[in-house]
Amino acid sequence: MSQPLGIMNTVNTTEASDERDQLLRVRLTSLLEGVRPWDEQERAHLAEAVEWIAGGAPLYRVRKPDVPEVHLVSYFVVLDEKRGELLLVAHRKAGLWLPSGGHVEPREDPWDTVVRECGEELCIEAVPSGVSGSEPFFLTITQTRGQGRHTDVSLWYVLQADVGSIVTFDEDEFSAIKWLSLSQVLAEPVDTLDPHMHRFTRKLMAAQPG
Repeated sequence: MSQPLGIMNTVNTTEASDERDQLLRVRLTSLLEGVRPWDEQERAHLAEAVEWIAGGAPLYRVRKPDVPEVHLVSYFVVLDEKRGELLLVAHRKAGLWLPSGGHVEPREDPWDTVVRECGEELCIEAVPSGVSGSEPFFLTITQTRGQGRHTDVSLWYVLQADVGSIVTFDEDEFSAIKWLSLSQVLAEPVDTLDPHMHRFTRKLMAAQPG
């Protein structure tokens, strides 16, 4: 006896959903395999993230702030390549100076997150930097602090923009923004930044031509 149409539709939808999920996991794994680890910590984080993705755990935040407890984030560091300065934002909730970024939505490619969040937070188009194009440059796994603690698996992208091109920002998210040279970033106290910001900056400095 054939199954009722409604049940068949449910089965087909589930199969299609599972297939999309697997394709996204393959895509994410490929992205991480393309990241060249800067140090042993990044190498360990990359291996842990690949294992997490392959294990079938939920990847995307579905309810603020911590469901599921581990989920994907896309950071994007805006770099003025001519001046050698990058942008940090004073994140209201975190109480830290951070790169811009946001949580990856369910079934969203992390680069699409960058494009979306860049428009929402900084009101500019996401232009890939020559450092890594539209691929992630750095990967970190970080437990957030404060209420609703959770773990962010963060893909760090590098964008290109001139200092003068950013004239407004999302004031609900950020209280201020500032441009710093790479050496100035390294002079900032570690506890005022993302805990991996100095490591990212050193990796970025090593990737600069000349």
